[in-house]
Amino acid sequence: MGRGPSIEARKNAVDAQRGKIFTKIIREISVAARAGGGDPGGNPRLRSAIDKGLSVNMTKDVIERAIKKATGELEGVEYEEIRYEGYAPGGVAVIVDCLTDNRVRTVADVRHAFGKFGGNMGTEGSVAFMFKKLGILSYAPDSDEDAITEAAIEAGAEDVVVYDDGALDVITAPEDFSSVKAAMLAAGLEAGFAEVTYRADNDVAVAGEEAEKVQKLLAWLNDMDDVQAVYSNAELPEQ
Repeated sequence: MGRGPSIEARKNAVDAQRGKIFTKIIREISVAARAGGGDPGGNPRLRSAIDKGLSVNMTKDVIERAIKKATGELEGVEYEEIRYEGYAPGGVAVIVDCLTDNRVRTVADVRHAFGKFGGNMGTEGSVAFMFKKLGILSYAPDSDEDAITEAAIEAGAEDVVVYDDGALDVITAPEDFSSVKAAMLAAGLEAGFAEVTYRADNDVAVAGEEAEKVQKLLAWLNDMDDVQAVYSNAELPEQ
C-alpha cells in the first residue's frame, strides 16, 4: 500500500495556499488604499480588505506596509484592476476579476484557462449583465432569526433570506454594506461571512462531464495569483 503525503509535504501545501491568500488580500488592500486613501475610517473598501486580512491572521505590520506602499510612503508595485468575462461548458457565465502588474500575462493566463477546460472568453459586458452586485452577511443555522431580521431591517438591509436549514443571508445594496455590517456588529450579531459580491440572476444547471469541466475551470482560475474573485451562474451537482 502506498504512503500518503508526509506531514512536511502537507504543511508545505498549507503554507503555499496561505501565501496565495495573503498575496490576493495584499493586492486588494493596495488597490483600495491607492484609490481611496490610507484611512480605513473614510475608505469602506479598504476597511473591508483589512477585515479580510485580519480574518486570516494577517499581521497589522503586513497590512500597514501594504497601505504605505500604496500611498507612496514606501516603494511598491502598482496593480491594475481588470475584469474578464466568458463562458464555461454548458453555457455557464463566468466573471473573472483580476489585480495585476502585467496585463499581457494575465489575459494570456485567463484565456488559456478558458480554452483548457472547453470554455471561451467573451467581450466586455458579454455576461456581466446576468449578475447583480450586492452585499451579503451570512449567519449560521443556529442563529437568532428574529433578532437578525429585526436588526437588519433597522440597519437598512434590502432583504433577509432564510434557508431550509435555518441559515440566513442579510442582503444589502453595495453602498450600504459597510453601514449595515457595522450596525449588525453593534447589535452583537457578527456575521460568519460578509462581503460585497456578485450573484447571478438565474443559475444554469450542469451535470456529468460538463459539470466536471466547469468545476476544474473555476478552481484553476481561483488558484491564479492575479485573480481576486471568480463569479459564475453554475448550478453544480451536490458532492
